Formats: sequence, C-alpha cells, structure tokens
Amino acid sequence: MPVSGRKPKPQGQAVTRHAPTHDWTEVVDVPFEGGPGLPEVRANGRGWPDSIRATWDAWRSMPHCKLWGPSDWCFALATIDLAALVFDGEPKYATEVRNREKVMGTTVDYLRDLRIRYVDSVENEDPAGVTNIADYRDL
Repeated sequence: MPVSGRKPKPQGQAVTRHAPTHDWTEVVDVPFEGGPGLPEVRANGRGWPDSIRATWDAWRSMPHCKLWGPSDWCFALATIDLAALVFDGEPKYATEVRNREKVMGTTVDYLRDLRIRYVDSVENEDPAGVTNIADYRDL
C-alpha cells in the first residue's frame, strides 16, 4: 500500500525539520528471481502477446518484488491481464493499468512515490563498530 502524504522535498528545502514519519525502504539492487510465471492462458482464454510476456518478465524481476506477498502477486497478475486487454485494443483500461503500475512501483518515479530506494549490495563489510584484532597484532 502506498505511503500517504506528499513527496519529500530535496535536502535543505523542507519546511519542517523533524524526521519523516515514513522512512525510505532500501532494497538491494539485484533482480528478484522468485516471481511467478504467467499462466498458460489469460482470463479470457486467449494467449499472451510477446510484448506482454516481456513486460511481465520485467515486472516479476524488479528488486523490490522480494517485499511482495501472495496478495501482491495476485494484484500484479490481474494488472498484467488488464495490460493485455489494452494491448488488444481496449483503451478504456489504460488509466487503471497506469494507476496499478504506480501502486506496484514499476518506474523510478513511482518508486520515489512509494519511498523505495535501490542500493548497491555491500559485500565483505565488517560489522559496524567491531574492530578486527588482527590489525593490532605485531605492533
């Protein structure tokens, strides 16, 4: 569910100086591997167009998908089905698809609205505040 309220202003331009109510969610920028595949056929019994398959592959591998639960995946599958309807020539669903894409965080702008930030993975980092005793041997 999206966070309520306005988008954060750049550093130093904020009117209030207190900490925000909702902090950023940081997700390691690694493609998610556990997303479900598309069903064999759509809800109307038709097959999936190639561009919709490519869109689904992009959506199910977004790094922040690791935060999703079963209900979020059902929502995403319903959204891709609506996107296929738009692809088939039913533009009346385009606004609904756009609104659902915003909730799912499919673009950088939508991720900002959800306060999700991708961060680089940090490997071989020592735990904070722990000193390696080997650095002090043979002084």
